[in-house]
Amino acid sequence: MGLNIEWALSELDEFIQQTVMTNNSYVGNGVVSLSNKSSTAASDAEVAQQAQVVEKIFDRVISGWRTDIELRKSNRWTRHREAAIRAKAELERQEEIRKNLGDDAPELSAAKLHPWIWSGASSLWQSGHYREAVEGAIKKLNAETQNKVGRRNLSETDLFNQAFSEQPPSTGKPRLHRMEDDGGSTFKSIQRGARTFAEGVFAGIRNPLAHEASQEMAEQQALEYLAALSVLARWVDASTLEVGS
Repeated sequence: MGLNIEWALSELDEFIQQTVMTNNSYVGNGVVSLSNKSSTAASDAEVAQQAQVVEKIFDRVISGWRTDIELRKSNRWTRHREAAIRAKAELERQEEIRKNLGDDAPELSAAKLHPWIWSGASSLWQSGHYREAVEGAIKKLNAETQNKVGRRNLSETDLFNQAFSEQPPSTGKPRLHRMEDDGGSTFKSIQRGARTFAEGVFAGIRNPLAHEASQEMAEQQALEYLAALSVLARWVDASTLEVGS
């Protein structure tokens, strides 16, 4: 957050000590005076000065404190005191909270990747063979792309380079178009992007796997590789097949 936590905790502690509440009822010398009001340990002026600082801490740590915490009539500082106690707990236990609840980032589910990718990886993935699962997904993607363009004589980089070529299709050389070929720069850019992305997948993921057969892969790394493969699979699957006359 860019917040000096040690400083913030010190300021919150000061405010919490200042706002210790004492009921204003009085019993003494035979006189009983009952009140539903409370007074703070420090003077109202001192509390107000400290509130000027801690309100800014509240806004950073528990931004909805003005509306989420009920304002009680017993003392004007009761809402601020509760906010200070909450903010202190949040700062002191934020690592524990993050560890046990996660950081609220979106999660990537392997099962929701493109079906070609997950079907090629799932059985090996579930047995903990992550490197082989990635290899299985690559083989499945290659096979499905061969099936779509009807070319078994090409594979991997060569297959994708020709499939996403900007050149018009010809006999025996169909193309995959991610958008209509209007001869414009956008069409050429998209086709080139698909080709270079595929080349990166095979050069950066597939080729190293062939030389690391004895090394297992971390689950997170394997999941990221599957995500990259899923992007390419969706492009292939969604592309229009253009055949030569």
